[in-house]
Amino acid sequence: MTLRRFPGRNSFATAATLAVGGERHRIHRIAELAPAGLPYTLKIVLENLLRHEDGRTVTQEQVAALLAWGDPGVHDIAVDLHPSRIFLHDTNGVPALVDLAAMRHAMAELGGDPRRVNPRIPSELVVDHSVTADVFGRPDAVARNVEIEYGRNAERYRFLKWGRQMLQDFAVVPPGTGIMHQVNLEHLARVVMVDGGWAFPDVCLGTDSHTTMVDGLGVLGWGIGGIEAEAAMLGQSLSLLVPPVVGMRLHGELADGATATDLVLTITELMRAHGVVGKFVEFSGSGVSAIGLADRATIANMSPEFGSTCAYFPIDDETIRYLRFTGRSRERVALVEAYAKEQGLWHEPDHAPHYSETLELDLGSVVPSLAGPRRPQDRVGLDAAKSAFRRAIHDLQVPPREPATLTLDGAEHRLGHGSVAIAAITSCTNTSNPAVMVAAGLLARNAVRAGLRSKPWVKTSLSPGSRVVTAYFDRAGLTPYLEELGFHLAGFGCMTCIGASGPLIPEVSTVVEEHDVAVAAVLSGNRNFEGRINPDVRMNYLASPPLVVAYALAGTMDVDLLTEPLGADETGRPVFLRDIWPSSAQVREVVDEHLSAEMFTEVYRDVFGGDERWRRLDAPTAETFGWDEESTYLRRPPYLDGMRREPEPMQDIVDARVLVKLGDSVTTDHISPAGAIPPRTPAGRYLAARGVARFDLNTYASRRGNHEVLVRGCFANVRLRNQLVPGTEGGHALASDGTVTSVYDAALAHRDVGTPLLVLAGREYGSGSSRDWAAKGPALLGVRAVLAESFERIHRSNLIGMGVLPLQFLPGESADALGLTGHERYTISGLAGAGPGRYPHTTTVHARDEEGGAETRFDALVRLDTPREQDYHRHGGILPYVLRGLLRP
Repeated sequence: MTLRRFPGRNSFATAATLAVGGERHRIHRIAELAPAGLPYTLKIVLENLLRHEDGRTVTQEQVAALLAWGDPGVHDIAVDLHPSRIFLHDTNGVPALVDLAAMRHAMAELGGDPRRVNPRIPSELVVDHSVTADVFGRPDAVARNVEIEYGRNAERYRFLKWGRQMLQDFAVVPPGTGIMHQVNLEHLARVVMVDGGWAFPDVCLGTDSHTTMVDGLGVLGWGIGGIEAEAAMLGQSLSLLVPPVVGMRLHGELADGATATDLVLTITELMRAHGVVGKFVEFSGSGVSAIGLADRATIANMSPEFGSTCAYFPIDDETIRYLRFTGRSRERVALVEAYAKEQGLWHEPDHAPHYSETLELDLGSVVPSLAGPRRPQDRVGLDAAKSAFRRAIHDLQVPPREPATLTLDGAEHRLGHGSVAIAAITSCTNTSNPAVMVAAGLLARNAVRAGLRSKPWVKTSLSPGSRVVTAYFDRAGLTPYLEELGFHLAGFGCMTCIGASGPLIPEVSTVVEEHDVAVAAVLSGNRNFEGRINPDVRMNYLASPPLVVAYALAGTMDVDLLTEPLGADETGRPVFLRDIWPSSAQVREVVDEHLSAEMFTEVYRDVFGGDERWRRLDAPTAETFGWDEESTYLRRPPYLDGMRREPEPMQDIVDARVLVKLGDSVTTDHISPAGAIPPRTPAGRYLAARGVARFDLNTYASRRGNHEVLVRGCFANVRLRNQLVPGTEGGHALASDGTVTSVYDAALAHRDVGTPLLVLAGREYGSGSSRDWAAKGPALLGVRAVLAESFERIHRSNLIGMGVLPLQFLPGESADALGLTGHERYTISGLAGAGPGRYPHTTTVHARDEEGGAETRFDALVRLDTPREQDYHRHGGILPYVLRGLLRP
């Protein structure tokens, strides 16, 4: 590891020494400097500014702004945050590494030293997003899925090994270890970093929006775009406005039968209703001490579903207990406790910081819940789930259908709307939490003993986030019962939750396609957006692991689990959910008896070593990567082709056409799908033309290192509704002659004649995962600007990072309110000559109706919120901005 040096201006005379266990560490003492009531998260930001103050990037004025937090106008001031480390997974990490490799080539072509393109801070990647639940419900499921995973992804994995070998401060956790956020929580997170003689808070920014999970451990972290992550790896700071901080005071205790999943769905609903987009959230109050670290992590994980930047739990005794329990060194644990207490970062339940806004929740009010069928904030109590499902069927305008007949293993069954086709215990959110996982195992045991079995049309799978989970399942004797219900281990990774659910049972898929049956998925994940989980599944519900098991037993969403039986025992007596649901005391007893610190120590003993397959992979050793033009996984991207040493002058956008006109809550899954690549799409046809078999098409996520595939997948979600092509779903657009074609083909035709493109959208454009290709794809299609009513934070940053201009309608205005159809020609004026300090706050949009010649003129906000964002846009994106900086002496 490269030892870092910090500027050391020390303008506020805060440099000091902290002695812990015979070791002396340099620190910037913030306890006395920070104003009374400054939130914990902003104390961490304050320390970061003090340590990086250099008079240029970080100035005294930025520190002063933070010290004046709470004053009017402070939230319009930008500060520069330097992350302590960058955290990636393979589907975002591979394209990030592809971009770094492309920058090395561009650097060499421009006469620079390619070795200067190198991480400047620790950057860790966990391979967890490539395994798919192809095989399920059988003892060899995990072995077969891993075999298939390596067959599909060996080329990408060799590339990752090249990066690990050739780049400094770049580490890779091989496949089969677990889900990145759980690995971070259980092993990688430092809480307090030690580097170059300094001790300082662990500020972890990751390419997955659920990086916030580590906030539950007292680490300040959140998701950023892959493009921003690349810049941070190369030493760039992250520019952000001083945020409002929302305090969430918890009190009371969870009632028996309520789980951490129910709690987080309740908080998600509450936060979304309140509005926390772009804000920090901190948890405080007596209720924090009543919930364990795993529950805190479950809550923090779903910060993106709230819409907040982070969801932070301050360091306390529970943090220290968890660090010891998960095998952190004695020295690390002592440092974390001493540093937190010295710096005013230790949680005091009776002391509440001064927050911008405060919310309260009585934990005792939480009831069993699920969320769906399309958004994580659409919580419904379990007692109302049946009626809510029936309303959803009506709202989705699903045509009425009589249940269809299908034959499985010689027996006939009826499959109708709401039949559960997928029941998956999956994702970091819940599989990190022993309480809910043990509850699922105990429910499975009780169900089997009562004579119940999963319905045969349900695809069941277990994909935990850590090998520790299977260790305590085995020790507690719960594995056989889960397997009896079909919940065999399918792999250690982010599977069904990310869309790697694999195909449905073939007979089920056939019925769905031939009879237009709206089947459902129930998963213990954090995302249930349209088209994400499986293209054949219309309705997706988030639920706790034990409820996932319960719905597998029921086989349908059209059931009231509180009043209707799940089935009957051998005597014909009905068995209800209440008969087999384990008590909180029973769950605690199993967790206390069978989960131990030694399990964590053993699992993470050689976390970077990998299995025999990983060790056998050979990797190139050249300083610049040798691109294979025949590769369907890794291609040199064109972002830097023809780049000059200085950016071109800014110009207005003239005579642009609208590529897609979209409604509210369009997610990054709609813009850039992550699930399986359908054969009949432009991406599927591209791969087939290059000899890729249908079974090996893989997922969009796995092919993010190939821009040719991903640009064809842009706006290709099967549930996307382009209002320019009414009455259709999927990636449809209008060609220049008015005929309906694919979005890709329409964009290609416009690009060939030099016509710039726009996107029109409603509220919350780009919500969901921090997906770089949701910005890269539009940029490569020729989209110059996105005009929306509002943006999700990460996606707006990603657009800027690719040189796409985010424009926002003025309050009260929208495309529909202004009478815009999307068929106009658009000119965006006021950009010409923009440069440092000369970017307009608003721009004028001229929308000319070609038929009548009428023009609609209106102003739009230029959402380049900081000087750094203006620089990125002026240079055409982050990559050329950083590369030009590296080319300077």
